[in-house]
Amino acid sequence: MLPGNAPSDTVLLFMHPSSALNLLPLPRAFAEAGLHVMCCGSRYIRNDTSLIMEKAIIDMGAYVRYAKEVLGYGKVVLVGWSGGGSLSIAYQAEAEQPTITETPAGDPIDLAAAGLIPADAIWSVAAHLSRAETLTEWLDPSVVHEGDPDHRDRALDIYTSEALAAMPFDPAFVARFRASQVERNRRITSWADAMLRDLRARGTDEMERGFIVHRTMCDPRWIDPSVDPNGRKPNWCYLGNPRTANAGPVGLARYTTLRSWLSQWSYDRSNARTSLNAPRITVPALVIENGADDATPATHPRKIFELLGSADKSFEKIDDATHYFQQQPALQERAVAICKNWLRERCMIKA
Repeated sequence: MLPGNAPSDTVLLFMHPSSALNLLPLPRAFAEAGLHVMCCGSRYIRNDTSLIMEKAIIDMGAYVRYAKEVLGYGKVVLVGWSGGGSLSIAYQAEAEQPTITETPAGDPIDLAAAGLIPADAIWSVAAHLSRAETLTEWLDPSVVHEGDPDHRDRALDIYTSEALAAMPFDPAFVARFRASQVERNRRITSWADAMLRDLRARGTDEMERGFIVHRTMCDPRWIDPSVDPNGRKPNWCYLGNPRTANAGPVGLARYTTLRSWLSQWSYDRSNARTSLNAPRITVPALVIENGADDATPATHPRKIFELLGSADKSFEKIDDATHYFQQQPALQERAVAICKNWLRERCMIKA
């Protein structure tokens, strides 16, 4: 998306681990506002079942290099929108201070040798901390047996009539619920790790295994507005009715593989967690919170801002904005105006 032939020294680079962003409203709005925009796709576009975050970081590096060395842009701004936020932060951290030499599954991948070129600035727009941390906050902890989604602990099932009658949820219950979500993630991680070791020990050609993760759309925030309040509407998530989405065929990590789980979904093992990467970033940074976000957890944008190591970092909140700015053209224009002003203040654009 390069508007006309107007010269520009700065390009906005959008990339998500698995989604195509070129048809979404926000990148198009930036281009229509006269900014140069690249919408990039990883090798896992539209299919994250076998996604390895470390390889997605390498893919982003190819686009940054192309923007700098082929297209001739002097400055690249990583626009980490939604799930692209933690990817962009992980990329920039590894470009500035590479540390990764293998995936969480133990497969060799040397990001220091990949020659990643640091971007010149980074934005986090309606972004969450990471796929691993977000999935964990959405996991249904009532699932007792991974192979049988009907085998559940009713005391942790927030969609029962008893639980709904007990709202607003007691903070002690929410704390227990959150701890149980982490515990479930760790159980799956332990199984995936053991299964991978078992496959390797067999010495056969079977190297990988796919599996289903049931009930991954279960967050108390969606049905109880008092839990981490923001302007979102109750009984709703970005996939619609949360009860339907929780048991439906579409959801984070619904189908994945052993290596992919460890790389993108494991709460303890993923290298893409913002808590590991944001403190290593030194370039100017902008964080935007959408005030009525119905996907990104309400607490995440502020945490991202606090974690960033940048000396020059800014935080903005757009009240009433939902995750996708659906039917909110004025609020989307507000986001574009904030970003353009930020660029002007740092002399990255002239007008």
